[in-house]
Amino acid sequence: MNNWHYLHGQPDYRGRLKAAPEDFIVREDLGFEPGGEGEHILLHVRKRGQNTQWVARELARLAGVAQRDVTWAGLKDRHAVTEQWFGVHLPGKDMPDFSPLENDDVQILAIARHHKKLKTGALRGNWFELRITGLEGEGDLDARLAAIAARGVPNYYGDQRFGRDYGNLEQARAMFGGRRIKDRNKRSLFLSSARSYLFNLAASHRLVAGLGEQLLDGDCVMLAGSQSFFTLGEDNPLDEVMLARFATGDIRPSAPLWGRGRLPSQEAAAELELAALAGQDELCAGLEANGLKQERRALLLKPERMDWQRQEQVLRLSFWLPAGSYATSVVRELIKDSEFDEDISE
Repeated sequence: MNNWHYLHGQPDYRGRLKAAPEDFIVREDLGFEPGGEGEHILLHVRKRGQNTQWVARELARLAGVAQRDVTWAGLKDRHAVTEQWFGVHLPGKDMPDFSPLENDDVQILAIARHHKKLKTGALRGNWFELRITGLEGEGDLDARLAAIAARGVPNYYGDQRFGRDYGNLEQARAMFGGRRIKDRNKRSLFLSSARSYLFNLAASHRLVAGLGEQLLDGDCVMLAGSQSFFTLGEDNPLDEVMLARFATGDIRPSAPLWGRGRLPSQEAAAELELAALAGQDELCAGLEANGLKQERRALLLKPERMDWQRQEQVLRLSFWLPAGSYATSVVRELIKDSEFDEDISE
């Protein structure tokens, strides 16, 4: 990941993540149960060494529908073992035979009908079970793990958002400069890359200033477990009540997801964010021109139910993260120069 600032300081340990698919296990937490009736079919699929799009194409073929009629809750890495949900739109049709999909690397865990389309992001979060091998270093690893569990990590977007050698970001710049991109999926990917890059810049800048774990006048604070936020100002002053809510984790500071409209932060917080994005006018203007609106993302990410066991050079680590966050953001604060490959777990 670029040179984004660390919350706990640069780690002393080295190691490798994903020496084998079984070293990176992801289980989606959908957050609801299929209703049992409806024109959509939800499939819970366990896959090893296969990417999400391939499974979706195979489901479309077996169901006899267009690929656009197959959806998934979250995009997942190929070099991993993942349990994830897919949706197939089949109004007025019998249940197809999906069994030909199954092999040594793909199993269908459950099938059920549902009344709503499964949309991207329609999941509560993900459970992770990671195995880091070749662990080497000095220092108190348990203390660092405990600090990560207690204080969290920067909520950075992972490097895969930006493509190899930040190619997606360069494509975004070219698109904003006039290059025509017909493929809708590619356009979305490039827009996401630009927006994610600006968020990481703003988050890193705030951490460099040593202000990642405190509230500022004019901060946009997000409610825990929600995408809702409000601005600390005249109507919501930064007082003892707000500080108490911050201390209990009820509210948390955020950084901008750039788009159209007025930056919702104010005063000291707005000054900090605008300083971080100085010189990024091309990306900001491009996102606005493509219709994206100002949104927010939590500045820090706190893994839940975090547990670990170390045996010599192997560390086993498990935790839960909300949808849209990255396990590699947690691992990045723990080890350096590890081989992350991809971590597409949203």
